[in-house]
Amino acid sequence: MLRWVALILLALLIALQVKLWSDTGGMREVDALRAAVKKQADENQRLQQRNQALAADVSDLKSGEQAVEARARAELGLIKPGETFYQVVEKPGAAAAPATAATAPDAAQP
Repeated sequence: MLRWVALILLALLIALQVKLWSDTGGMREVDALRAAVKKQADENQRLQQRNQALAADVSDLKSGEQAVEARARAELGLIKPGETFYQVVEKPGAAAAPATAATAPDAAQP
């Protein structure tokens, strides 16, 4: 009689372990959900930092003329009255020439 009770309890324990590790709501699903929550929390934190940076930018643009002036100069190329605008244009091959000249003597040496 005691042997049958022990076998029934052992079978019940095995059934519960199988359900715990493999069924819906088991440990695999819990681990997958934890990973998804962590990934979403990281994404939320990244987006929150981006929102804070954008809010600071908006605040700067609303409160001061310096931010508006800096953006107008950088994005639109505007200048103040009385200023002289100089634009330096390099030749297309000028940027690559010094790099090839520096490597040419090395290649010529035996």
